[in-house]
Amino acid sequence: MAPEKPLPSTPLLQLQAVRKSYNVGLPSEVEVLHGVDLRLDAGEFVALVGPSGSGKSTLLNILGLLERMSSGSYQLEGRETHALDDSGLTLLRRERLGFVFQFHHLLPAFTALENVTLPALMAQGAVTAQDRARATELLQAVGLGKALHQKPAELSGGMQQRVAIARALVQRPRLVLADEPTGNLDTQSSQDVFNLLREIHASYGTAFLIVTHDPRLAQQCDRLVEIVDGRIAQDTRA
Repeated sequence: MAPEKPLPSTPLLQLQAVRKSYNVGLPSEVEVLHGVDLRLDAGEFVALVGPSGSGKSTLLNILGLLERMSSGSYQLEGRETHALDDSGLTLLRRERLGFVFQFHHLLPAFTALENVTLPALMAQGAVTAQDRARATELLQAVGLGKALHQKPAELSGGMQQRVAIARALVQRPRLVLADEPTGNLDTQSSQDVFNLLREIHASYGTAFLIVTHDPRLAQQCDRLVEIVDGRIAQDTRA
């Protein structure tokens, strides 16, 4: 009797024939994404690159459940997202995804610890001792264990971005979407933050999809996906 073949694993996310159009006041809609197919598996570390206007931001917004696709299929951990209402999308985004942006968007009146616990506050209406312990652990992991009670104005740009990274991880997301996370930093701080993302990936097994214009950093990722004119032009692994 032949051995059974192992069942294929469920992708972390899978896009099939995804299109996105915008009505910008013209006689016809403008299509930005033209039938994108993309699969990411759990624990991957991927760079998303492409020229300005290629559709990177639109694709990232759809992956982050911030925008709805016009047509196609987007499954997150095997769950089709297209039929979810806004509250369903919000819940799925909160439970499964983390975000790091070029600008850290920290609340200036909050300490580093309070900024990191903010997602828990928004999700539950209160911050528990467990939430604070998790946030403290993450701030220690990103090298800010001595800055728990400092406010953003007291931190350098690189340190502020480290707080934002800790905040993205506090809800234990399966995937972190990072939109130019080093774009506002100098060369050395950019490399330091990138190295930190690598360390977190190795320690926690969190998948990362990183949008970057820096080819030096993109080449350090395990996989490079290039989008050009709303289509995947290249998908290569290191």
